[in-house]
Amino acid sequence: MLLKTFGWSFAITAIGLALAGVLWGWKGLAIVGILSILEISLSFDNAVINAGILRKMNAFWQKIFLTVGILIAVFGMRLVFPVIIVAITAKLSPVEAVDLAINDKDKYEHLVTAAHPAIAAFGGIFLLMIFLDFIFEERDIRWLGWLEKPLAKLGRLDTFSVVVALVVLLISATTVATDVAHGGGDKSSTVLLAGVAGLVTYLIVGGISSYFEDKLEEEEDDDEAEEAKGADEDGEETKSAANARLNGSGGRGSSGASVAGLAGKAAFFLFLYLEVIDASFSFDGVIGAFAVTNDIFEMALGLGIGAMYIRSLTVYLVRKGTLDDYVYLEHGAHYAIGALAVILLVTIKYEINEVITGLVGVVLIAASYWSSVVRNRRLAAEGEGSETKTEVTSGV
Repeated sequence: MLLKTFGWSFAITAIGLALAGVLWGWKGLAIVGILSILEISLSFDNAVINAGILRKMNAFWQKIFLTVGILIAVFGMRLVFPVIIVAITAKLSPVEAVDLAINDKDKYEHLVTAAHPAIAAFGGIFLLMIFLDFIFEERDIRWLGWLEKPLAKLGRLDTFSVVVALVVLLISATTVATDVAHGGGDKSSTVLLAGVAGLVTYLIVGGISSYFEDKLEEEEDDDEAEEAKGADEDGEETKSAANARLNGSGGRGSSGASVAGLAGKAAFFLFLYLEVIDASFSFDGVIGAFAVTNDIFEMALGLGIGAMYIRSLTVYLVRKGTLDDYVYLEHGAHYAIGALAVILLVTIKYEINEVITGLVGVVLIAASYWSSVVRNRRLAAEGEGSETKTEVTSGV
C-alpha cells in the first residue's frame, strides 16, 4: 500500500536528486533536497485539506489530480507562476521575464520579492475564507467546543465569513501594507485589489463546485426515491437497496458524496478548487525558496519533489480512510490554514522565518491527531464497558 501510493514520489526523488547532482554538483543536490523538505513541511496541512475534498471524487478524477494536477503544481506554480508574476509587475513580455530569470537572477529575485504583497494578500484572503467557512459551520463533531460552538452560531448569519474576511483585508491594507519593508512603500491599493481578487476567486470556484455537488446529490436522492417507490409497488426490494437504506442516504458517505464519488462537472470544478487551494499554499513556499536559491530550475525541481509527496500523502489519507478514523485531523488542518492566512498577511511587512510557518502547521495537526487518538480510546473503553454491563445484566 505504502509503496504503491508513494512509488512515483520515490522514483521522482531519485531521478530529481541525480539530475541535480549532474547539473549543479553537490551544492545543487543539497539545495534541491532542502527545498523538497521545505515544501513538505510547509504543505502538510494542504494534504489533509486536499484529502477531505479528494475523497468526494471518483477514481478517474483522483487519477487526474495525481497526473494533470501534479503537472500544474510543479510546472505551473513552481516554475511558470513566478515568471508570470515578474512579467506582470515589471511590465515585461514572458520571453523577457524568462531571460531575466536565467541571466539576471538577482534582479529576478528582487522583482518576485517586490510582488510579494500582492501574492500574500491574494493567498492570505483565499485561505482565510477556507478557514472561516469551516469554523462558522455548524457540525456534530467539534474539536475545541468552547470556541467552535459560539462561532458556529455566528455563522448562521448569511455571508458572515465574507464580512470578516473583508474586515481583515481592510485592517491589513491600512496597517501592514502602508509601509512595506525593503523600500516597498505604500502598497495599500495593491493589497486591497489582490485581496478582493482572492475573495472573488474563492467565491466563484468554491460556489460553482458546491452548486454542482449539491445538484448531483439531489439527483441521487431523486433516483433513490424512485427506486424505493418501485420496490414498494412491486412488494419487494433487492438486497442491495435494503443495505443502502440501512447504511443511510443510499450508501452515501459522511462527506455527502456518493460512494462512487463525484464525476462530471461537479468533479471538474472541485478539481479546479483543489488546484487553487494548492496554488495558495504554494505562495509561501515559492517566496521562501528565494532564501535558499534564486535559480528557478533548482527551485522548480526541489519544490516539485516536495509537491509530489504532498500529492501522494493526500491519496494515502483517502485510501486509508484516515480522516474518518481520526476525526479531528480536518479541524487541525483548518486551524493551520487560518494561521497560515494570518502569517501571509503579516509577511506583507514583516519577515517570518519559514521554519516558524511550518512548525505552526505541524503542531496544530499533531495536536488534532493526538486528540483523535484520545477520543478513539475513550469511545473504545465506553464500548467495552457497555458490553460488560450487558453481559452482567443478561447473566442475572
